[in-house]
Amino acid sequence: MDLEKLIKQIHVKQSFLCIGLDTDLEKVPPHLLQEEDPIFAFNKAIIDATHHLCVAYKPNTAFYEAYGLKGWKALGKTIDYLNANYPEVFTIADAKRGDIGNTSTRYAKAFFEEFGFDSITIAPYMGRDSVEPFLAFENKHTILLALTSNEGAYDFQTQKVDGMALYEKVLQTSKTYKNAHNLMYVVGATKASFLGDIRKIVPDSFLLVPGVGAQGGSLKEVCHYGMNQHVGLLINSSRGIIYASKNGDFAAMAALKAKELQQQMQEELKSLGR
Repeated sequence: MDLEKLIKQIHVKQSFLCIGLDTDLEKVPPHLLQEEDPIFAFNKAIIDATHHLCVAYKPNTAFYEAYGLKGWKALGKTIDYLNANYPEVFTIADAKRGDIGNTSTRYAKAFFEEFGFDSITIAPYMGRDSVEPFLAFENKHTILLALTSNEGAYDFQTQKVDGMALYEKVLQTSKTYKNAHNLMYVVGATKASFLGDIRKIVPDSFLLVPGVGAQGGSLKEVCHYGMNQHVGLLINSSRGIIYASKNGDFAAMAALKAKELQQQMQEELKSLGR
């Protein structure tokens, strides 16, 4: 997807919400387990109820891989449904891949061409030749893990390398990669105070920000430190939306939770003059 289309959707919907489709059969409403494909049935209901409130969906592939072939089929049906019915919505394969050369190219072909995702999350630890194969695909986007929201992020990401934190080194170095304009970055909402420094390094890039809601991140702080002239944020919420109810009203309740976040985002856009 061309980023101009994503930016347009943000302004049309007054939202920069990304909904994580982390579908766990132990948490979906029990009546869906009678469906031929309960994973897809759950996803379809959530998507139909919330598509007008968000600008992106992010299936975490681990939740599909865990069910083997039927999980992969459900993921394929989910992305096909999104692309056919809501092509204006940005799609993210939260796969956290990271390998070199031909292997990266095959991962890229799998998620960009076979599945048809707009973007994929990538671990940058193996460096340039693990990232550039993804960047070679036109109008596809590579989302590098930069500063994550988990406690273990401090083990490596904030350690000093050549006088700067490792996550800053990742940001700086990645800007030299071929087709770096196709890069986005993951920055956890629980690290909102770091966003000011991050914006000094990547002022124009989109940031995918998990951790608002269940993990305790503040939407207001993320917007204050991280929003740029094009908004430049995709705020992800997964559990807080998709598991709002385990009853027959699960999709309606998910829409209610998504609406709450969308309205908060609309207020932030208004207050910051976007």
